[in-house]
Amino acid sequence: MSEPNNLQTLLKGICLPDGAARAAAQKRWAGCAKPLGSLGLLEGIIADMAALTGTEEVALSPRTVLVLCADNGVVAQGVSQSGSEVTGIVAHALATGQSNVCRMAALANCSVLPVDMGILNFTPIPGIYESRIGHGTADITQGPAMTREQAEQAILAGVELVRRQKAEGVQLLATGEMGIGNTTTATAVACALLKRTPQELAGRGAGLSDAGLARKRKAIETALAVNCPDADDPVDVLAKVGGFDLAGLCGVFLGGAYYRVPVLVDGAISAAAALCAARLCPAATAAVFASHESAEPTGKLLLQALDKKPILTAEMRLGEGTGAVAVMPILDMALAIYHGSTFSDYGMQPYTPQGGQ
Repeated sequence: MSEPNNLQTLLKGICLPDGAARAAAQKRWAGCAKPLGSLGLLEGIIADMAALTGTEEVALSPRTVLVLCADNGVVAQGVSQSGSEVTGIVAHALATGQSNVCRMAALANCSVLPVDMGILNFTPIPGIYESRIGHGTADITQGPAMTREQAEQAILAGVELVRRQKAEGVQLLATGEMGIGNTTTATAVACALLKRTPQELAGRGAGLSDAGLARKRKAIETALAVNCPDADDPVDVLAKVGGFDLAGLCGVFLGGAYYRVPVLVDGAISAAAALCAARLCPAATAAVFASHESAEPTGKLLLQALDKKPILTAEMRLGEGTGAVAVMPILDMALAIYHGSTFSDYGMQPYTPQGGQ
């Protein structure tokens, strides 16, 4: 496929899923040696992946979790238990294979690619892909996080990540992020898109106290009032109250749709980015697959807005893409049955639909 050089070209190039490939996948499921539909949600996910990729021969390896890292100026408002320096510390751990998601990904046979989208006071190091848009974002309580041009640049940077992964033969992507303060920006984006209040949607993130939660809610309320993001324009929302990581993740979902690579949503932060992608191009939802339902208040509502059902409901909220990586072995097990279990192996006749509700 040609490389899109601007956002409008990208959006126009996103195609609808392949219905014939989905039907072929469903037929293959019907031939698996098990009761019809007995793997539930997993059967639909594999069929949807077939429709996205255009082939019933679904593959999930090789695979990569993209961990987009960036800092957020709103941290100045006391919305996080940690300071911005922690973003860089965890980025180092990601680069050296020592972070939480790295340990989980090793078990899930998944590569980890940390990406610097705009870490504050950060010197490039081996192991981190550099895609910097700026030196961290501005404080959203004082004005826009970034310019519209920067938001579009970050989105296209996310698309470019998918293009590179596709060229390397990657069959499945997971979305991760690392950025102190990004539950605040993600909640601000969710408030704008879902037309809900910070009191309804703001959670404790990495363990805020009651006073910290009150500051977070106030910061989001102020940011929305100061910037007046346009809910009908997701790029405006990202530019005004989002972050470089969120905009980049939005691009990853759009890139997944454009290049036909399935992308796993992690938690509330990547779900907010996925909803931005869906609002920009409804057809992009074909590339969006929910991994788990985050414990953050926005988690369930964002998945409902995306019309996606999670594989896991484990009250996770770690970030880094850990929830998305956690479901990979489950998908592997479903795919083992899809590719390898037939009624002829058992010497029996297939099940047939019996009707009823």
